[in-house]
Amino acid sequence: MLIKDFKVGEEVTTFFLIKAKNVKTSSANKPYIDFTFQDVTGDINAKLWDVKGDIEHIYNPGELVKVMGTVTQWQSTLQLKIIKIRNVEPEDKVDYGQFIPVAPIDPETMFNEILFYINKMTHKDFKKLTLALLEESKSRLMYYPAAKSNHHAIKSGLLYHIIRMLRTGDALCDIYHNCNRDLVLAGIILHDIEKLNEMDANELGIVGEYTKEGQLLGHIIMGIKKIEKTAEALKIDPEVSLLLQHMILAHHYEPEFGSPKKPLIPEGELLHYIDMIDARMYDMNKALKDLEAEQFTDPIFVLDRRRLYRSKFAVTDEN
Repeated sequence: MLIKDFKVGEEVTTFFLIKAKNVKTSSANKPYIDFTFQDVTGDINAKLWDVKGDIEHIYNPGELVKVMGTVTQWQSTLQLKIIKIRNVEPEDKVDYGQFIPVAPIDPETMFNEILFYINKMTHKDFKKLTLALLEESKSRLMYYPAAKSNHHAIKSGLLYHIIRMLRTGDALCDIYHNCNRDLVLAGIILHDIEKLNEMDANELGIVGEYTKEGQLLGHIIMGIKKIEKTAEALKIDPEVSLLLQHMILAHHYEPEFGSPKKPLIPEGELLHYIDMIDARMYDMNKALKDLEAEQFTDPIFVLDRRRLYRSKFAVTDEN
């Protein structure tokens, strides 16, 4: 069975990839394991009570497991109460590809599309700085997600997020002529680039933990430092470096989301809303794509607990 087909009250026996694991203590002061399981259709929280064995070292992220459990519900979200669990064995004949949500476009194709947009840049310093930072990051961009959870939390999700934003940004620059296209495109490519160092992800696109720098600084501050250091090494025009640093600094818009300043340039305003559009559209598409026509979703936490409606005219397309 796939996670998307789970219904409250039913008992399921199926295979999962462990996306996350946390050892916690119950109100009765007994240890239990809080899991996030995933397959290609999504993920689900699961609890293993009355744990036996070496709790810290059994059932780790990245492992495949076979689980029997009961589907429950907590705060309008499906959960799984584990009855039995074991690691996958060779005779089960399952492979990782069945459990890893991936971007719908090949990563090499997406990387080459980013190069296409860099080649559209007319100012040599925007092109030089952006290309240097992109090429330095290529190997990990091939598999890194854009987040540990929520939007684009899939293998190659960061590349997918970038190219969709580039398509939008390039089109909007044809409308809003007061925006410098080079700055918009460079800001889009680099706005989340330090998520590669903020999160520790494996080649399956699964984030284990946030790095020490990621927890203490976050990708916005880390990105500003990276741009400044690289720009100085490449002898980039200081104004180019400063503007790109401001783009990254302001793209979350609000202090509570990590941006101490709102955008003070039109390109920064555009970047923020392009980022929000792509994140919202991704989350909406994910929620609606397997829903029957003329039905409502359950409340979606990342969308302000809205219950989305799929009309009979709805279109879902991940490309």
